[in-house]
Amino acid sequence: MKPVKDQIEYLKKGCVEIIQEDELKTKLARSLKEKKPLRVKAGFDPTAPDIHLGHTVLLRKMKHFQDLGHDVIFLIGDFTGLIGDPSGRSATRPPMTREEINKNAETYKIQIFKILDRKKTIIDFNSRWLGKLTSFDIINLTAKYTVARILERDDFSNRLKNGKPISTHELLYPLMQAYDSVALEADVELGGTDQKFNLLVGRDIQRDFQQEPQVVMTMPLLEGLDGVEKMSKSLDNYVGITETPSEIFGKLMSISDPLMFRYYELLTDESLSKIEQWKKDASEARVNPKDLKSRLARSVVTDFWSDQEAEKALEEFERVFKNKELPSEIEEIVVKPGKIHLIDLMVSQNIFPSRGEAKRVIRQGGIYLNGQRVEDIGLELDLKKSTEFVLKVGKKKFYKIKRKS
Repeated sequence: MKPVKDQIEYLKKGCVEIIQEDELKTKLARSLKEKKPLRVKAGFDPTAPDIHLGHTVLLRKMKHFQDLGHDVIFLIGDFTGLIGDPSGRSATRPPMTREEINKNAETYKIQIFKILDRKKTIIDFNSRWLGKLTSFDIINLTAKYTVARILERDDFSNRLKNGKPISTHELLYPLMQAYDSVALEADVELGGTDQKFNLLVGRDIQRDFQQEPQVVMTMPLLEGLDGVEKMSKSLDNYVGITETPSEIFGKLMSISDPLMFRYYELLTDESLSKIEQWKKDASEARVNPKDLKSRLARSVVTDFWSDQEAEKALEEFERVFKNKELPSEIEEIVVKPGKIHLIDLMVSQNIFPSRGEAKRVIRQGGIYLNGQRVEDIGLELDLKKSTEFVLKVGKKKFYKIKRKS
């Protein structure tokens, strides 16, 4: 293992807060002396089937601990997922079924190894111990924390002020997450900044169980492609790690320059000094930001696919967006001979969810047919006269409309 000073420097990259840093130094020093790796925990409730780049901020920090020789526990909250994490929520979340949670958990187990070392990763499920708690155990656990303290958290206090209900089971979530740390005897717990309250409860509960409190390390919430909101599938501002190399590459090339440097810090292992130098070089026009963005996109695609796939994605991007050529692969739509309104076609093929949405994009100039911008909302395609059309929607979606033979 590396000296404590070097480990701290490596682990602090991209980290928002360490509570407490001196405790982490002490734990690392003891780990070196006793040749016993730290137990580092991060929990993920399987509330959605896919992992996006926002989730990988935590996964990368877990990988950093692995690189330093520590034990990393990827904890799937299959029990707490039934409760629903109230962090950042303005209303009680509808409960998930056990079937939904199990299905999502299985996809997590596959996707995380795009970053984590399979041989060095411990996967656990908190139902293993939380499911065994008796009514007596749960009452004993709730007795260790006051309602007043739980209601201090912003999520709950805001809902109380606004007259929005808080279900009793939601109050149990921080305690159950805290008990995970007790069951695992965690030395360190990682989480997003929105998890800070829950992570700190873990420190308190560990003390009550006569354990040394875990060090809390919070990581920033990654902004989505819009650079404003947190990356989220529901906001459609995300990059899924199972998306195709071309999709990932294209999405990353669309982000702003300031967001690019943020992504470099949180999604790559580039040093902070190098990133700062690139910022300076870009501001002084010594380097083209597009070249840096391309480098970032290649790095991310390589992480989740391969260097060869990243090179192909780069070539595809340059062919379509630099050389204005068609993509090498285009989704085909086969239509019966005759006339059909373009809007009807796009809605029937689920390119747009409604006619109103299709009209809006046409008015904004986002639809092209055979390279020409579509301005006529009532445009008809005549599949008798022509056997093929190329439809472009936005900047990245292409479709080949073919007449059925």
